[in-house]
Amino acid sequence: MTDRPWVRPTARVVVLDPDGRVLLLGARLTDPAVPPGDVLFWYTPGGGVEPGEGVREAATRELAEEIGLVVDPGQLEGPVWFRRHVGPFAAVQIDSRETFFVLRDVVHEVDASGRTELELLGAEPHRWWSAAEVAASAETFAPRELADLLPELSAGPWTGPPRFVG
Repeated sequence: MTDRPWVRPTARVVVLDPDGRVLLLGARLTDPAVPPGDVLFWYTPGGGVEPGEGVREAATRELAEEIGLVVDPGQLEGPVWFRRHVGPFAAVQIDSRETFFVLRDVVHEVDASGRTELELLGAEPHRWWSAAEVAASAETFAPRELADLLPELSAGPWTGPPRFVG
């Protein structure tokens, strides 16, 4: 592993259905050279911001790639949260600088056909979770305080500045 992490701007979307459940993907891959194992943690759809791309545009591109949901960038609410996570992937330290948006009242069947080769390799499951299910689960979530954050998002449109979350 290198000493200096690769800084990766990242855009994520908290996708909520009409009942306030959140769509999460299950991360299973730690290295493309190692077969995926059990779910390590559950996270919101999203990914890296490409050169010359804004975070809002990256968020909508990632929704299309990862779950097959095509939306206009203007439909995203926020940003609502910022998160920084430093950790390894394939022997590289990644300093992920995440910007989270919200997309409400989504009724959608996940279509993974647009995923990248690396995303397909991970064969990630997806699931709609209620805040109560997240709170009662022994699973790991990113952000880790997701159960505490969801009720505030479900209460209605975000009116404050973005919050820093862990």
